[in-house]
Amino acid sequence: MILDFSKNINIESLFPENEFEEKVISFLEDWFSYSETVSVQTSGSTGIPKVFEIEKKRMLNSAKMTCDFLGLKEKDTALLCLPVQYISGKMMLVRAIERKLKLIITTPTSTPEISENIDFCAMTPLQVQNSLDNIHLIKNLIIGGAAVSENLKYQISRELSTINRQPSTNIYETYGMSETLSHIALKQISPVQEEYFTIFNDVEISVDERNCLKIFAPKLNPEILQTNDIVELMHFDFTQCDKKQFKFLGRFDNVINSGGVKIFAEELESLVKKHIDRDLVFLGKPDETLGEKLVLVVEGEKDENLKSEILNLKFENKFHIPKKVLFLEKFPRAENGKVLRKEILKFLAD
Repeated sequence: MILDFSKNINIESLFPENEFEEKVISFLEDWFSYSETVSVQTSGSTGIPKVFEIEKKRMLNSAKMTCDFLGLKEKDTALLCLPVQYISGKMMLVRAIERKLKLIITTPTSTPEISENIDFCAMTPLQVQNSLDNIHLIKNLIIGGAAVSENLKYQISRELSTINRQPSTNIYETYGMSETLSHIALKQISPVQEEYFTIFNDVEISVDERNCLKIFAPKLNPEILQTNDIVELMHFDFTQCDKKQFKFLGRFDNVINSGGVKIFAEELESLVKKHIDRDLVFLGKPDETLGEKLVLVVEGEKDENLKSEILNLKFENKFHIPKKVLFLEKFPRAENGKVLRKEILKFLAD
């Protein structure tokens, strides 16, 4: 199905060919109804899944921020390959409506169908991983739903640097949540690889006493949103630069306190993933002496050579060397692909 929002669309004349197209049409019926809100479901990756109502005008504000940041214009083409029950898929539709894009709709799978040049697409890391041969067809690609691994960044760079595939594709990692109506900041992965997220206009950020990010985006949410994401704010002269940036260090929930030393799990994971082509998580296993014992769990079959390679990596200090390296054949994941760390901890307790 292709919906050209630069023209008037008669929803009643649309005939879905599959279940996903039915869901798309159902959302459009809700969107163009008299109701001022639509229902959005959270993924449940950081808590209990819930459904809440969001004002359409705020979703339009979010769509405008993204489209402005990426320079999208009327009649540009976009690809929808994300589930529409979550904010990620809904916002692709709203962006198409707000910017009057030509939207190509394909049933979400781990390997999206990309057969022509398009101006804009949003994918999960797994979808990008399975679409490396075709991402050069996308002018602007945003990746969300889970962190982009160092290995995937390397593969993206290598793919776009091959002969006849110069890096004309702009690829960004997103930062956001359902409560911010998708993302409020982007960090470029290609052609330039940035360390810091740049927040959108009309968004203000600060940190609490834990150095966890606080977000005030009145056009998206009337409340100040307190996250559990530990960040480092970029310090600069506001008179010289109007960019506001931050670096994500890790979730407060995932900080491991081992013998009084605070260890950021995500930072260690990023380091190891530069060398190991497997998904993995650092966790704190309860320990009588240390409080929490640092362990590394690697997805896949047990591999003693891989274990030895990991333990011989150059960690910043001895506290970052895992006390144990364990293997789990398949990680439990939320529907959007995020690894469920608490479920893995339950496995370690067994």
